[in-house]
Amino acid sequence: MAVSISGLEELQNSGEEAIIDLLESRIMNAEDTFMNGLSQGVYGDGTVSNSVGGLQLLVAASPTTGVVGGIDRSQWTFWQNQAWSAATNGSTVLSSATILSQMDALWVQLVRGRDYPDLIVFDNVLYRFYLNALQSIQRIGPENTAPDLAEYGFMSLKYLNADVVLDGGFQGFSTDPLPNQTSTSTSAVGGAPSTTGYFLNTKYLHWRPHARRNMVPLDPDRFSVNQDAMIRLIGWAGNMTVSNSFLQGTLVA
Repeated sequence: MAVSISGLEELQNSGEEAIIDLLESRIMNAEDTFMNGLSQGVYGDGTVSNSVGGLQLLVAASPTTGVVGGIDRSQWTFWQNQAWSAATNGSTVLSSATILSQMDALWVQLVRGRDYPDLIVFDNVLYRFYLNALQSIQRIGPENTAPDLAEYGFMSLKYLNADVVLDGGFQGFSTDPLPNQTSTSTSAVGGAPSTTGYFLNTKYLHWRPHARRNMVPLDPDRFSVNQDAMIRLIGWAGNMTVSNSFLQGTLVA
């Protein structure tokens, strides 16, 4: 991502008259935009140019399709994640009255000895179903259940040994672009796909940024050859990977 500033703007924001550091402010805004794009990528399927391979690829609703890490899932069942559809597998309509039984059905497929999901991510719809189900029996967990998640702005509930978090809210529009693309739409924030929940064993999920390209300015700054302007590039390189697909699951309506 490129952040630019003209010579005139730099002069207008220098010395005692400077109210803000314009370049640093633009860099902060660019980082926020970049993070929003990465959030979209985390839930993507890896087909968008310059995007990471996200959860729709690694923990797919159709786990018998796709190639992950060079392994064809249609050929190798050990590399297929678990998928539970309330309509197809549970023969029910997902609601606050049925969500607990559907979560139970998926959960038992994801436990292997001491291995079990430790993080459940819901979109707005599934989170509200789960929240309503808990409110009816008054079993909401204490505020300090997951203090580390609070640092990231998540409101955490519990399901067995897993934290249940909402990563929905306002997420823009499905046609919104990643930062490297163009569109007339408002930039999206990212978040879980509609009516989707991920049951994740984070022991086997890995966020792998490159040590030299982890959202850092690239030196030196670039200067235009035919105008008074400077460009600072912010670089990120990496991917999202999984080392055990069989213990990851997705719940859909």
